Amino acid sequence: MKRNKAILLLILAGILWSMGGVLIKSIPWPPLAISGLRGGIAALVIYLFNRKNKLTLSTSKIVAACCYALVVTLFVMANKLTTAGNAILLQYTAPVYVALFGYMFLGERSTLVDWATIAILLTGLALFFIDDLTLDGFTGNIFAVFSGMSFAALTLLLRKQKDDSPSDSVLLGNILTLIIGLPVIATDLSLELKPVILVLVLGIFQLGIPYILYTTAIKYVTALDAIIFPIIEPILNPILVFFILGETLGSWSIFGGAMVLGGVILRGLLKK
Repeated sequence: MKRNKAILLLILAGILWSMGGVLIKSIPWPPLAISGLRGGIAALVIYLFNRKNKLTLSTSKIVAACCYALVVTLFVMANKLTTAGNAILLQYTAPVYVALFGYMFLGERSTLVDWATIAILLTGLALFFIDDLTLDGFTGNIFAVFSGMSFAALTLLLRKQKDDSPSDSVLLGNILTLIIGLPVIATDLSLELKPVILVLVLGIFQLGIPYILYTTAIKYVTALDAIIFPIIEPILNPILVFFILGETLGSWSIFGGAMVLGGVILRGLLKK
């Protein structure tokens, strides 16, 4: 697979991930129940896709699985406890950590173009969500920060498995996420049709399929590529709402979104 095809898979993964915030907030269940059931469904999707391949274990896969469980669980909790803008902006500080530690762990040195791109992306995201950013929801903000750190660690560990099967880590991570959520699922869950349908959509289309795309693509791109190109995720959902429902985007949102897209496109052209 060529790098351009891998980048396309990363962008598709970002598009599918973008459904998460709205769907999570639409499900009236505890955060651990949502993340657990979503993870269990995603695990089944990934298992069915890779069922011909033998699952193997290693230390890096187990650590990556733990990081994955932290990413998805903390992000769901952050979305419930703080604003969507806070949650996604703080999670997408992850490129900074990847740029800082990519050379140490993978020998992938970050260039001036990479650092300039990260600065543009974070500024653009801040402007895009400027009306949604608050100092409230301190606990949710902390969860979002640690979700970003975990996302960076997960990306580095998956990239380290480029000659192995990184999807094994994600499969194990989803199983672990289900186990974490089981006590809440068993004791504090009311099954109704709408939330059941929404969590199925989350598990299949927002988590399972995009992580198949992500773990396929990460074999052919750098860790920083893998975390920058899906950054379309946080800005796509409000744009779709604007076009479908007619909800107005502010001028800062339009400018910030243009900065993010422009930064990603420019880096893609300069890093060929």
